[in-house]
Amino acid sequence: MYLNKETIINLKQYTMKKNILLLLSLIVAFQFSTAQTDSLQWLDLELTNYKYPYEVSTLKLDIQEQSLNMAYMDVKPENYSGKNIVLFHGKNFNGAYWKTTIEALTQEGFRVIVPDQIGFGKSSKPQHFHYTFQQLAKNTKTLLDTLDIEKTAILAHSMGGMLATRFALMYPKVTEKLILENPIGLEDWKLKVPYQPVEWWYTNELKKTAKGIKSYQLENYYDNNWKPEYDQWVNLLAGWTLNSDYKTIAWNAALTYDMIFTQPVVYEFKNITAPTLLIIGTRDRTALGKGLVSYDVKKTMGLYNQLGKSTQQKIPNSQLIELEDVGHLPHIETFDRFIKPLVNFLKA
Repeated sequence: MYLNKETIINLKQYTMKKNILLLLSLIVAFQFSTAQTDSLQWLDLELTNYKYPYEVSTLKLDIQEQSLNMAYMDVKPENYSGKNIVLFHGKNFNGAYWKTTIEALTQEGFRVIVPDQIGFGKSSKPQHFHYTFQQLAKNTKTLLDTLDIEKTAILAHSMGGMLATRFALMYPKVTEKLILENPIGLEDWKLKVPYQPVEWWYTNELKKTAKGIKSYQLENYYDNNWKPEYDQWVNLLAGWTLNSDYKTIAWNAALTYDMIFTQPVVYEFKNITAPTLLIIGTRDRTALGKGLVSYDVKKTMGLYNQLGKSTQQKIPNSQLIELEDVGHLPHIETFDRFIKPLVNFLKA
């Protein structure tokens, strides 16, 4: 085929433009990635360089042939009513995200205790640990015994809901009231999701980036409606990825995934004796292992607009507050709609 001079020149110009555009897109992508990394704060494994909203204390735990530190906030109001409440964080969080809840509850006269469970936040990240909800519940009971707290309400979010359920079952005389905010574990994922060993979860954790963490939260927590104030919860996870010892964080995260997957509490809801309030953002679609199943199966998982109702039927003496068009984090996404029913229930 014959190409005249003009055609050859046009082809060269077109190829050059394509190469320039490709180069520019690579530069932009690189700059975006670099900017993300530059904006992140390198975080110590126990967040010693991150300030919590209230003073943090530590409890030494001699468990599983090792000495570990359990960090916690103990916030006592001036107008203490004699009532206590313990706040259990979710898997991708720590006690810091309860800041506004702590403020509101102390104003109502509650003493608020906020532990970071072992493996999370400012608490120890052991190299080896057998994670069970029973062990974490026992650790929390040890903390309450140390603080001379005999009775308390329990407020729990996400994974914390599974832990709180186990705590209420183990210590019914301690648990005055139970509040579950978008708890996970309202269904047994083992029935739909093929089991993956701890090593699989560990490999997944090692691949995490700030961009990936934000994308997950954007889709699963906030229905693609991002606000700048959500960045801090991404950065608290992503900052660890900059640490040369991130493998320790990833390993503990993998172990807790295995705990969540293999230790369901859904079959024991009927045994809860404490008065219980479910606060459910109905837009939530959080479920473990969605990426391991077909699209048709995925559509049946994490349907909180249904799970809230079915769980309320299983728990004796329980109430359900459904928050329409709210996702996995009501106390972050719509605090006013979250705190009012919570306080009303606690004071009833």
